[in-house]
Amino acid sequence: QVQVVESGGGLVQPGGSLRLSCAASEGIYTMYRMGWYRQAPEKQRELVARITSTATEYADSAKGRFTISRDNGKNRMYLQMNNLQPEDTAVYYCHMGSYWGQGTQVTVSS
Repeated sequence: QVQVVESGGGLVQPGGSLRLSCAASEGIYTMYRMGWYRQAPEKQRELVARITSTATEYADSAKGRFTISRDNGKNRMYLQMNNLQPEDTAVYYCHMGSYWGQGTQVTVSS
């Protein structure tokens, strides 16, 4: 099966930026829909952003700050996160087709 691995999480101060990366073991050109989700402690997992071959969509909380992109040639998907705030603290998960990554921790704190 396809393996998906996230990277790029870490600790950042409010207002800072992070770029998350998701690498797939097989070509993502076969996957129509991909996206990033996050789950904060004691919260349900929520959609942050998703991308298809024709469009991108963002949660209201992410609009204007986050940018999702994909590179089929490198089998990668990215999430550029700018102006991060404490409420963005969560484990971020990569979703590609029917596959999920293990998550990467993003912590926004002073």
